[in-house]
Amino acid sequence: MRVEVSGRSIGARCEECARLDRAHSVAADTIADDPRPYHVYLAWFGPGMVKVGITAVERGSARLLEQGAVCFGWLGRGPLMAARRAEEVLRAALKVPDRIPYADKRVVRAGLPAVEERARELAVLHARALGLAGWPESLEPVAFEAVDHFGVFGLDGLPAADGVVSELVAGGVVGGEVLAVAGPDLHLATGRGVVVLDARLMSGWELTAPGGEGARDVLTVPVKELRGGAGEGAGVQDGLF
Repeated sequence: MRVEVSGRSIGARCEECARLDRAHSVAADTIADDPRPYHVYLAWFGPGMVKVGITAVERGSARLLEQGAVCFGWLGRGPLMAARRAEEVLRAALKVPDRIPYADKRVVRAGLPAVEERARELAVLHARALGLAGWPESLEPVAFEAVDHFGVFGLDGLPAADGVVSELVAGGVVGGEVLAVAGPDLHLATGRGVVVLDARLMSGWELTAPGGEGARDVLTVPVKELRGGAGEGAGVQDGLF
């Protein structure tokens, strides 16, 4: 059966295929016998925006880079189910979520506090987390050490975004100068201001370079205006590990 994939799709899959793919991921708790060791981490995206998550130890910090985590720290290391248990304990006891919408991450990147403040917020939560009752015995605690991606993402001097590309269309043009790259988000200086393009939207599209003078500033795809409030826009980080 052939199904048209929406221009808003971030995985070049129809909704049913995307649902089935998520159902077989570690995030869906359908894989309980994975023998690999896992890290539990705390990731910082902005003031008051910290999430807890897990990732296979063999992946290193790749998962944090994919999510656009500005700063993060390892919390523990051990078997998958112990890591899952620690994640649940933190969510319940410290009210730390395991999901932060990409829309919320985008609107705060242009005004982040200094690296010391970023690390301090993580350090406080890290200490509280290790002191909680219910910490799994098979999960080895990891001493706090902040890893900062501010420079890696190119966020220094980043102007606030005016809009975000909501979907791609056949024959559409996205032209602009890349200012920063955080996770899948490309912050572009375009003819209509700073616009964010979620690179996951490009999956499955045949891409060509536009020709002609001034093409780099042309933007002919739908753009949603950003007003600077958390929760606006679309897109929640995926659950792949």
